[in-house]
Amino acid sequence: MSNDTPRHDPAGPAAAETPQAAAAPETPSPEAEAPEAEAPDSPTDDNPGGTADRADGNFDFGGTAEAPATGMEAELAAALRENAEMRDQLLRALADAENTRRRAARDKEDTAKFAVSGFARDLLDTADNLRRALEAVPEDAKSGDPALATLVEGVEATERQMLTVFAKHGLVKIEPLGEPFDPNYHQAMFEVPDSGYAPGTVAHVMQPGYVLNGRLIRPAMVGVAKGEPPPKVDTVA
Repeated sequence: MSNDTPRHDPAGPAAAETPQAAAAPETPSPEAEAPEAEAPDSPTDDNPGGTADRADGNFDFGGTAEAPATGMEAELAAALRENAEMRDQLLRALADAENTRRRAARDKEDTAKFAVSGFARDLLDTADNLRRALEAVPEDAKSGDPALATLVEGVEATERQMLTVFAKHGLVKIEPLGEPFDPNYHQAMFEVPDSGYAPGTVAHVMQPGYVLNGRLIRPAMVGVAKGEPPPKVDTVA
């Protein structure tokens, strides 16, 4: 008889596993698998301002928000000041240019008006001589001598034509007889008593004056009426 009696395996049925039980993975516990959370880095002496830690994804601008804003405000204020200064300089330059332009235009106008003042002043003596020649001829002499009367008429026509040319170019004759004395245009040579004019009035014209475009080139030489002295009052009773 054979001794092939099956031996008892201590593991027995407990050691035998089904295929499904062998294939099922072992479920890990949450406590064993969860990684420990790292605390965020706190600012240290190497990062005093709390700057952004790009590696950890934590961005903290609390310590640097004031500095960029302050710098931009300072730059803006400086730019505004520079703009105001440049604008002021531009306005001053424009004003200087305008003043220079006006001054040049005025000088040009004055040159055109008074360029002939020297020439006109030299012609005044000729006009004076024509007037003296006419005043030197007596009225009765002209009526008695037809040739002399014709000569006088020619001199008078010449004088009128000369005065017309003078007026055309802005040279005006001043004859202030009977007008109040004006020191801006008249030169008093003497006083005339009992002239029949009011005191301070031009009573006699020795030489007429001339004005070129409103500018005096020769004053009129005149005699001024003298005021009568106040009557004496007899205070003796």
